[in-house]
Amino acid sequence: MKIFKVFVLAMLTCSQLSAQETPNDSIVKPAKKEKEWFNSFKIRGYAQVRYNRLLETNPDLGCEQCDKSWGNEGSFFLRRVRLVFYGQIYKNVYFYLQPDFASAASSTGLHFGQLRDAYFDIGFDKKNEFRVRLGQSKIPFGFENMQSSQNRLPLDRNDGLNSAFSNERDLGAFFYWAPERVRKIYSDVVKNNFKGSGDYGVLAFGAFNGQTANKPDLNNNLHVVARASYPFEIGDQIIEPGIQAYSGRWVMPESSVNDGVTTTHDANYTDQRAAASFILYPKPFGIQAEYNIGKGPEFNKETNSIETKSLEGGYATLSYRFQHNDQYIFPFARYQYYKGGKKHETDARSYKVNEVELGVEWQLNEHLEIVAMYTISNRKYEDFVLRDNHQKGNLLRLQAQINF
Repeated sequence: MKIFKVFVLAMLTCSQLSAQETPNDSIVKPAKKEKEWFNSFKIRGYAQVRYNRLLETNPDLGCEQCDKSWGNEGSFFLRRVRLVFYGQIYKNVYFYLQPDFASAASSTGLHFGQLRDAYFDIGFDKKNEFRVRLGQSKIPFGFENMQSSQNRLPLDRNDGLNSAFSNERDLGAFFYWAPERVRKIYSDVVKNNFKGSGDYGVLAFGAFNGQTANKPDLNNNLHVVARASYPFEIGDQIIEPGIQAYSGRWVMPESSVNDGVTTTHDANYTDQRAAASFILYPKPFGIQAEYNIGKGPEFNKETNSIETKSLEGGYATLSYRFQHNDQYIFPFARYQYYKGGKKHETDARSYKVNEVELGVEWQLNEHLEIVAMYTISNRKYEDFVLRDNHQKGNLLRLQAQINF
C-alpha cells in the first residue's frame, strides 16, 4: 500500500512540473479549417403548370416561340421545371448551373432534361465589379430577355425582342462592369419583388457562337454584343434606361428549311439588331417598354426563298404593385407588335403580330403564385407550308408557379 501511495505522489509531482515548464501561450492549437466551397453553394428552383384553353375562340391560333400548348390538342402543360445550383467557389470565382426538365424533344415527346445555364463568373478586383462570364448564359440584349420567367408578369416574353435568341442564351464570353452600389440595386429590386432582371452590369460586351443555346456554331463568324444601362434612384422610384445591339451571321440549318425553299449559296444571313429599353420599377406603378429594329432572315412567299429583310417590334407593359402582409397582387397590361422573320423557326417563318394581354399575378406567399391572363391576339405567320396563314383569337390562360 505504501508503494502505491509513493507511485501516485510521484505522478502528481511530474504533472505539476510539466505544467510549469509549458506556458499556456505556447500550447499549439489546431489550425481552423477553411469552409469547403461545396458546403456553401445553394440550390433553388421553380415549376410552372399551365392551362390555356379556357374561353378559347380559335383553336388554330398558336405560338411556337412561346407556349406550345396553345390551340388544338393543347391541355395541361408543364412550362418549366428548373433547378438552380449556384455558389461562390472562391472569393472571385462564382458558378451557376441550371437545367430544365420540361423541355420538348419533339411534338410528341415532352419533359426531357436540357441545359439552360452553365457558366462561371471570374472577378478581377476585390469587389468583383469587373468580371468575365464564361459558358452558356443569357445574352445581354433586352431587359425582358434577361428577366427570369420566375419574375416576369406576362406568361411569355414578347415576340419582338425574344425572336433574337431562342431560349435567350448562347455559348460565349461576356464582360460585365458595375460599381458595388449599383450591383446592390440590381440585387434589391429582385429580392424585394420589384420585378428586376438581375445583375448584367452597367456596361456589358461579349462574343458568342450565334446559333443559340445547346447548338453548335455553323460558321467561323462569332456574334458580338454590347449593352449599357443605368438605374437611377429618384425619391422612392427607380428608373433604368438602356441601349443594346448585336451583330453576326446566322446560318439556316438544313433541317429547318423545307424542300422547295431557296436559300443563299451558303445559307448565311445578316443578323443584326439594336434596341432601347425603359424601365420604371413598380413602386407601386411600373412601366416596362422596349423596341428593336434590325435585319435578319425571313421567308418570302412570293419567291419561295429566305431573304435578308428588315424587322422591327417591341412592347409596353404597365403594372401596379399591391401588398397586403406577405401577399402581393400585380395587375398588368401589355401591348406588343412585331413584323419580321423568326430565324429559329421553319423557313425563317414570316410574322406580323399585334397582341393585347390583360392579367393579374397573385402571390399568396413566397412559394406559390397564380396568374390569370386574357390574350387578344392577331397573328399572321407564314412559311412554305403555312401560306396565307392569318389567325385571330382570344383565350384565357392560367398558371400556377411553385418556388422552392
